[in-house]
Amino acid sequence: MPKNCHGKEKKVGRTSKVGGRAGGRAWIAVLLIGGLILVLAVAKGTRAGWFGGIFQKSPAEVAKAAGVVETAETVKIPLKSLESGKAIFLQADLGGQQIHYFALKSSDAVYRAAYDTCDVCFRANRGYRQEADLMVCNNCGQQFPSVKVNVVKGGCNPAPLARKVEGEYLVIQKTDIAAGGPFFVSRRS
Repeated sequence: MPKNCHGKEKKVGRTSKVGGRAGGRAWIAVLLIGGLILVLAVAKGTRAGWFGGIFQKSPAEVAKAAGVVETAETVKIPLKSLESGKAIFLQADLGGQQIHYFALKSSDAVYRAAYDTCDVCFRANRGYRQEADLMVCNNCGQQFPSVKVNVVKGGCNPAPLARKVEGEYLVIQKTDIAAGGPFFVSRRS
């Protein structure tokens, strides 16, 4: 019979109730499942905006990825970049002022644009986020269906921004973007 480190007979095939091989596998499974749940929660939280934009792209990165073309007079957003129905949030620096706006293809297949602010909450300068087919005010939580962007004005609705479809682009004049300057009295952090 083999002996243990104390010189006594070693009991073969015996494992502790806590440690042992089977217990070790159980802990590994628990850790793997816990890690998976954590990864999924972070991913969902990032999409839902729980982390305050830490993982979001800047408006310049979004514009570049979407293929936005900017000239001296216009901003041209490729229609194909709006096909998913997901809003593209952009920023123009005009006359030393940051003006935030967004464009999207609404659920009724209309291309729309609006300032990323409203008549009520503009002083907070927090803008909107998109949740499915709704634009949600980041300041007061009011929700607006995408089909109402550019249709309903005033209150906490996204402030309309003139736009038109030209060929394969949604075109917004920079003079129209600049007209929203009074909404953006402070810089976004």
